[in-house]
Amino acid sequence: MNMRKACFRLCTALAVVALFVGSVSACTDIVVGKKASVDGSVMTSHTADGAFYDANVRVIKGKKFPKGSKADVFWNIIGEENYAPKKIGEIPQVEETYTYFHVGYPFMNEHGVAIGETTIPQKENLKTFYPDGKAIMTIEQLEVFALQRAKTAREAIKVIGELAEKYGFLPSCGSEGECLTITDSDEAWVFEMFSAGFMWTPESGKPGAIWAAQRVPDDCVVVVPNISRIRNIDPNDKSNFIVCKHYMEPAIENGWYNPKDGKPFVWQEAYSPLTGNDDWSLSSIWVRDRLHTLYSKLDPSREWDPYAETMSYPFAIKPAKNLSVQDVMEMLKSYMTGTPFDMTENNAWYVREGDKMVKSPLATPFMTSDQRKLLNIPYYRPVAKYDCAYSFVSQARSGYPTPLKTVLWFGYDNPNTTCYVPIYCGALDTRENWRTFDRDAFSLNSAQWAFILADDLVNKRYQDAIKDLHQVRDPLEETFFKEQKDVDAKALELSKKNLQSAKDYLTEYTKSCMEKVEKAWWNLNWTLITKYNNNKVK
Repeated sequence: MNMRKACFRLCTALAVVALFVGSVSACTDIVVGKKASVDGSVMTSHTADGAFYDANVRVIKGKKFPKGSKADVFWNIIGEENYAPKKIGEIPQVEETYTYFHVGYPFMNEHGVAIGETTIPQKENLKTFYPDGKAIMTIEQLEVFALQRAKTAREAIKVIGELAEKYGFLPSCGSEGECLTITDSDEAWVFEMFSAGFMWTPESGKPGAIWAAQRVPDDCVVVVPNISRIRNIDPNDKSNFIVCKHYMEPAIENGWYNPKDGKPFVWQEAYSPLTGNDDWSLSSIWVRDRLHTLYSKLDPSREWDPYAETMSYPFAIKPAKNLSVQDVMEMLKSYMTGTPFDMTENNAWYVREGDKMVKSPLATPFMTSDQRKLLNIPYYRPVAKYDCAYSFVSQARSGYPTPLKTVLWFGYDNPNTTCYVPIYCGALDTRENWRTFDRDAFSLNSAQWAFILADDLVNKRYQDAIKDLHQVRDPLEETFFKEQKDVDAKALELSKKNLQSAKDYLTEYTKSCMEKVEKAWWNLNWTLITKYNNNKVK
């Protein structure tokens, strides 16, 4: 390809990305160190805020391969585009892979390693695009390889970093960088990665990615809402940092950092734009809103400025109280109540009844763009979103045998209206209806459609219908948490005799929880349709 043609296609790609980015929903991760949790577990979480990201939860069994085998590399693993993943390359395969759980952003393996994902902004000079660039490793493909090849969080970081450097990091969410929150039962890490630019080639001899990882302090929580959180790096501190050897070089080459100035190198400022598109910059309002919401929950005793710069929030915070899995779930379900950004409190929702102004039962935090235009309500980006594909909270526990080391609590669609179901890392299968979905064809045999429909029905009369949903969801989630101690005990006893028996038991338990929730959600749908159709609601 000649230079003129390459430049033309690059400019075209930039224009397309600019249009795409304006509609991107992106994701939120909350990471909890083991001394910041109530039970000593290490947690990460993720909201996959893209309406049609692949949310089919299936188990990909580990395999053994003959020497010289190749592993395929794919584009569109997340399933955002309405076509099957497309092979774009291959790399040497390892002799044995581990079993892992596959969704759009693969999230857990049989050894209890769990990974959350959230896109972060990167400067224009770093961006590259498919299919014109030479990089082939999307973040979701790197997650696949990490979960197939790593038993610990540190091993996963090494796998991802080495593969991205060798084969090039290819953005799949717009043209932005990526952050992974990687945990095992002992440690939590924030791993950030940026591309090497459109002109990078494997033949250049230069690394195809820039990356750094910082450990989450054991007694702290880190929130990553689509923004780089790593600032100062100490590569000599091996306990708390793992970084690529060239972590400063691109910044120096592009004039973003001059070591002769005597100023410290700040990773976040070196590689992320300060201003620009409202969604993808360090000054982003939609990032600020979530930081303020979540930090206010983590430490209510502090007066957090709702309009403070995003860079003013510390990398990690010691919470006012240790967090449970349920606490993290509630944060994922939140929509800025008690802040200036709560859209349900806009005056447009209040109507006169007699001599009082009362909130309309239609008031919802999850308005469509058409509703916001009609009511002239400004948009503030909540943590929970109606067009979320799925979300999870992972709970990695030390002192347990491998099959029950990590429990991942998974929920479809809007976190605010979902029900979280426990999936043990030792489970060998999932319920068929939880791995069946066609975005173009509604089906009663798809659990995901049950949650999509319920969220839509609740949102039509939110103030009333959310109470109906709570009556169904709260007892279910409470039951799962009450059962956990007994389930753990039985699986532990089985594992002492035979690990396979423990895995079989955890598989059946996981599938039974899925079945209970799926049945409850279809019944909830029929209740909502019956109760709030326009023949009955006045």
